[in-house]
Amino acid sequence: MTLTLTLVRHGQTHFNQRQLLQGSSDSPLTRPGRDGVRATARHLAGVPFLAAYSSPSGRAVTTAVELLRHHPTVRLRTDPDLREYDFGTFERRPERELEEVAPWAQIVPEILAGTYPGLPRGEHAADFMARVRRAFTTITARHPAGDVLVVGHGLALGAWLATLDPAGLVALPNASVSTVAIETDGSARLLSVGVDVAGHGALAARPVPSVEAVGA
Repeated sequence: MTLTLTLVRHGQTHFNQRQLLQGSSDSPLTRPGRDGVRATARHLAGVPFLAAYSSPSGRAVTTAVELLRHHPTVRLRTDPDLREYDFGTFERRPERELEEVAPWAQIVPEILAGTYPGLPRGEHAADFMARVRRAFTTITARHPAGDVLVVGHGLALGAWLATLDPAGLVALPNASVSTVAIETDGSARLLSVGVDVAGHGALAARPVPSVEAVGA
C-alpha cells in the first residue's frame, strides 16, 4: 500500500506581491493568486483525496477551501505544526531587509540543520524543524495509504521535502504542487516538486542554496 501526499503551497498573497516577509503574519490572496489556486484546483480535481490538512494561517486555509471545492466530501483539518517559520521582528518587513543582515542562502542550511537560533523574537530552527516533522508524522500515521492533500507554506513544505531528499530543496512557487509517495515500510520518494500549475513563477519563490551548501 502506498500513501501519496500532495503538497500545495498557498496562493499568491498581497505580501508576496509586495515582497514582504510573512511567516507568522498573514495577508489575503491577490486576485491573480485566487485565479492561480483555481487553476491548481482544476489540475487536482481528479485526485481521489481521502483527507486534507492545512496550516491554520488564513492564506493556507483559503487555498485549501478552494482546492476542496472539487472534493466536497473531504473534511479539512488544520494543524498548527504546519505553520510557516516565524521571522520575529522581520515579519511584514521587506525581504531585502532580511537579506542585508541574514542572507537567505546562509540561513536556510542552518534552519534545515536545526542550528539557526532565529531572528529577534522569532523561532529557533530546532523548534521549527521538530514541529514540521511532527506534522507529517501525524498525517502519515493516520493515513497508511491513499491520497492526502496538505496545504502549507514555502519554507515549511520545502524543509520537509528536503528531509526526504536533497532534491526537494527547491523554490516553491505559489499554488505549486509537489507529490510524495510513502510506502508501508516508511520509505519515501519524491514524485514531483514545485510544479508551477498556476504559472506564478519565482515572484514569491525565494531562491535556495545549492545542494552542496546544505551538506548533501
